[in-house]
Amino acid sequence: MKRFLTVALAVAATLALAGVAFAQMGGPGHMGGPGMGMMMRGGSASPGMMAGPGQVGCPGMAAFGQHYTAAQVTEEQAKDLAQQYADQYLKGFKVEKVLPFAGRRGAMYQVEMQGPDGQVRTLHVNPWGNVMPFGGPSRRAG
Repeated sequence: MKRFLTVALAVAATLALAGVAFAQMGGPGHMGGPGMGMMMRGGSASPGMMAGPGQVGCPGMAAFGQHYTAAQVTEEQAKDLAQQYADQYLKGFKVEKVLPFAGRRGAMYQVEMQGPDGQVRTLHVNPWGNVMPFGGPSRRAG
């Protein structure tokens, strides 16, 4: 009986560890990796994106925007979403230019914002419309 309980405990522990690893990796078809489980998915319904507005209460860690599940975000929608983000978190900043680039799961946009005193901030808008700050608060050359 003692040997059976030892084997059963070892099997249960292995299954528990495998379940935790499976949950952190995102399951089949997801390319999350070590350390990307909670930050990249953030508990949202759509795989591979950051969490919705208000998570953690920090604009640098939470994505801002709406979920576009059927169609991907257009350049005009990306511009509007970035301006909404700026209105909430970057007072006085306006969209300077929108640059499309190929993301892992579709078209993404890099939005350069111009501040009232000449500051420049860069935001990324993913294919689902989530806005994420990119880089530090430094002035770019040129």
